[in-house]
Amino acid sequence: MTPDPILTALRALPPPARARFLDTLSPRSLLALPHLWPVWARPETQLAPPGDWQTWLILGGRGSGKTRAGAEWVRAQVEGSTPLAPGPRARLALLAETADQARDVMVLGESGLMACTPRDRRPVFHSSRRHLEWPNGAQAWLFSAADPESLRGPQFDGAWCDELAKWRKAAPAWDMLQFGLRLGPDPRQIVTTTPRANPVLLRIMEEDTTVTTRSPTKDNAANLAPAFLRRMEARYAGHRLGRQELDGELLLETPGAFWTRDMLEGLRAGTTPPLARVVVAVDPPVTSRTTSDACGIIVAALIADPAAEAPRAIVLADWSVQGRSPRAWATRAVAAYHQYRADRLVAEVNQGGDMVEQIIREIDGTIAFRAVRATRGKALRAEPVAALYEQGRVLHLSDIGKTAPGASPHPLATLEDQMCRFAANATGGAIPGTTRSPDRVDALVWAITDLLLTRRTEPVVRLV
Repeated sequence: MTPDPILTALRALPPPARARFLDTLSPRSLLALPHLWPVWARPETQLAPPGDWQTWLILGGRGSGKTRAGAEWVRAQVEGSTPLAPGPRARLALLAETADQARDVMVLGESGLMACTPRDRRPVFHSSRRHLEWPNGAQAWLFSAADPESLRGPQFDGAWCDELAKWRKAAPAWDMLQFGLRLGPDPRQIVTTTPRANPVLLRIMEEDTTVTTRSPTKDNAANLAPAFLRRMEARYAGHRLGRQELDGELLLETPGAFWTRDMLEGLRAGTTPPLARVVVAVDPPVTSRTTSDACGIIVAALIADPAAEAPRAIVLADWSVQGRSPRAWATRAVAAYHQYRADRLVAEVNQGGDMVEQIIREIDGTIAFRAVRATRGKALRAEPVAALYEQGRVLHLSDIGKTAPGASPHPLATLEDQMCRFAANATGGAIPGTTRSPDRVDALVWAITDLLLTRRTEPVVRLV
């Protein structure tokens, strides 16, 4: 949907000028204003994208406004310029996991169709028949994804699917719907859901005819209780549940991966413990092109706990960077070394040889540097480090107080995504977004190996 230039100009007005404009409107216009969705919508996530798509997929956090976007899309499809004028579509399917959810959320909910539609355009809802009929004759039927066979026979020119990622019979329900989308010149559908690793959702995302938009909860802060946002951020920021339910991220795992989401969730530290030794580990890329692997830069430390039965480590930060020259990533690694007052910088030299140390020492000759050379494959090197995680001997810091420049609000999120998609038999590319080389994981492995798996003669004492 192309935004109306007048509405765009109204949104851009400063509050005082906007108030003066509203004072000039008639009472009738003021009554209509709450139902002018382009005025209130977030254009990048709540208005239909342009182009020749068949499925618009909205991945959103809880309370992000995705249900309202779905209801308003349906309105835009069935309504014409006047209450009795026809719209672009006339026969729609509304699917939720259950019929009750379709009724209570999609139709009667606070962001549902009845609440969003002005009185003169509001459809009549025949609850017993699970049927909506608009004044202009457009119709919609409610369906339960738990009963895919109910979709066998009816035909539509549009559809809205809500919370598809949690449908228990997602595959047959989705397939039956596709067979029914056969009316009109351009059948289309919208899917609004909080993401989960659902095979059907992954299939939809991979299709060339799908356009995906993402909407985190915080984008809808103006319509949510401030106390709710504060509680959710304090409790779930950086955790798997927060990334999925608040940020609307689709978190994937490779079957047989060395690490799992559940494992990492049980290894979080909310604050930085006393540290005995800090290292910055670097896995340099082969080239510096933007399409090359990232330069993995991981900061980790040995935890100072004399009472512990076995030494433990904690991962503090991910400073990895992509598409930079050797001097640029070396400068970043040196910056991490100083910010965390590290005791050593460890770098793999298989690709760059002596050049790696030379570049780092040109930037800062005081760096305590240790070169490491890989003699085994990545999976073999990662296996003993993964075993330490299984023993609970490696933690991940959840505190977001000290992060790399330009880092995401969850500084270890990208590293953890890569960890959960790295397996000994991974072929790369089997799952959307799988990286060709575990650059961040490689740096992590070097850091933990140096801290917990390398015999050393120097005392492990950190001078603070």
